[in-house]
Amino acid sequence: MITLSRFTLLAGALATGALLSACSEQPTDVKTAEAPQPAAEQTELKLTEVNPRLGEYIKTLASDEFQGRAPATKGEELTVAFLEDNFRRIGLKPIDGDSYKQPVSLVQIDPVQVSAMSLKGDKLPAQFNYRDDMTAWTTQVTEQVDVTDSEMVFVGYGIVAPEYGWNDYEGLDVKGKTVVMFVNDPGFATQDPNLFNGNAMTYYGRWTYKYEEAARQGAAMALVIHETDAASYGWGVVAHGSPIKFDLINENKNMDRAKVEGWVTTESAEKLFANIGTDLATMHKKALQKDFAPVPLNATASVSVKNNLRELTSSNVVGYIEGSKYPDEYVLYMAHWDHLGMDFSNPDNKVFNGAQDNASGTGGLLALAEHFTQQAKPERSVVFVAVTAEERGLLGSAWYAANPVFPLEKTVVGINMDVMNVYGPMKDMVIVGLGNNNAEDILIKYTEQQGRYAVREHNPEAGIAYRSDHFNLSKKGVPILYAKGGNDHFEKGADWGKAQRAEYNKCCYHKVGDEWNDDWDLRGAQQDLFLFYQVGNELANSRNWPNWNEGNEFRALRDASAEARKE
Repeated sequence: MITLSRFTLLAGALATGALLSACSEQPTDVKTAEAPQPAAEQTELKLTEVNPRLGEYIKTLASDEFQGRAPATKGEELTVAFLEDNFRRIGLKPIDGDSYKQPVSLVQIDPVQVSAMSLKGDKLPAQFNYRDDMTAWTTQVTEQVDVTDSEMVFVGYGIVAPEYGWNDYEGLDVKGKTVVMFVNDPGFATQDPNLFNGNAMTYYGRWTYKYEEAARQGAAMALVIHETDAASYGWGVVAHGSPIKFDLINENKNMDRAKVEGWVTTESAEKLFANIGTDLATMHKKALQKDFAPVPLNATASVSVKNNLRELTSSNVVGYIEGSKYPDEYVLYMAHWDHLGMDFSNPDNKVFNGAQDNASGTGGLLALAEHFTQQAKPERSVVFVAVTAEERGLLGSAWYAANPVFPLEKTVVGINMDVMNVYGPMKDMVIVGLGNNNAEDILIKYTEQQGRYAVREHNPEAGIAYRSDHFNLSKKGVPILYAKGGNDHFEKGADWGKAQRAEYNKCCYHKVGDEWNDDWDLRGAQQDLFLFYQVGNELANSRNWPNWNEGNEFRALRDASAEARKE
């Protein structure tokens, strides 16, 4: 076990999935991004177009014919065939004979019965009720799991982060125990810009990380305390959506994960803390102290989960342009092709067309690929990956990251496209996680050449940088760009732009109303695609190897593979 003192910042040290993903969780409000305004001389926006067929691609993918593009359905068959046909037509090379398909093995885990959480403790109720007080599931691929009389212990934020000198598990053996922890990270909790990443969530703040770390520590059950501000969404999002989980099929059937993962409400956490004579506010303070030590809750918990299991096969679709000089080095573009399928209970509109989310990004991938094939052949290879099952927990990209078609240590950069701008030309370009890596410098250069300015996402505390497909490549050390046009409309202003985003969230996001609209203004999407082309083209014709910035949690992973990139 790593043992480090709290708050010991390691001078010069290198920085070392899913309930919801980025496109499957939009912000509950839309705020103005805090960012520098464009330079005074940037008075004219330069409109650019990558491919006039962009709208055609989006409209086709979002049509009723494609049945909402759910994995392992007729909609997938049509979508994958459409992508393969177009990859072949424009001249991308296939990856397996004449096939562009990378098979992805999935399992559907349907918790058909979840017990209440039985409790034993002097001042505790007999149980926490499922969905009212807690929620629970298992990612272990098994028909039933049982956690019985597991000792409960509070572990602060549940973080082990060597680059921040932070170890909430220091000196603690939690094998077989239930760990309880806060969501997000100490930077958000304190708003201290010098602690973790301040208000902007780090990877360590994501609930997915907390479950992963609890499993590494040997916990039987891992429970995250829900707080709306820290999580960036309400309890209803956690507990009252579909309980069905999807995961990748692997040899150990996820038996290295905790038996049970879940959340408890703030009210339930207050009861756990009251059992030991304290409260939530006090424990927040304790979790941030230099001498914090895990706190036994003098209680035990029991939960059982019964599952139905179904194995599925889906496909990522991968094509590439082979580099003329350095064919074993790769610039990678990515978008997810899947959406939510059909709602057969709806008498009026049964298809989740997913036009913006993410026919727009997939259409953009096709448009970019076609544009690249019409240019001079790049020195490095350029790869186009349309991944499956993003809406099921970033699974297609996770499969690619675990089974890369092209070596990740020789992947120069990844550029992700998820929900393109359909509202017209924007002055601002939102770079999610701005400041994370130096590939951003290239994007910012070309953004400014368009007469635009770069901004960070308006709610970095929500951790969007860890909630879309690019994140699975980040976890392998690949520098990533995830960007899109913002709200500051060149002609109609920022208030108008914000209103359009808010209306989409209200009417259409993950609803059957996310449909193609002939009135969309794709000039903004074309702007963004041209920027993505310029970044990729520059890197594909250079010897530049971008990296995560010093202090980023993924820097050490990239540095560890540096030998593979030596000339």
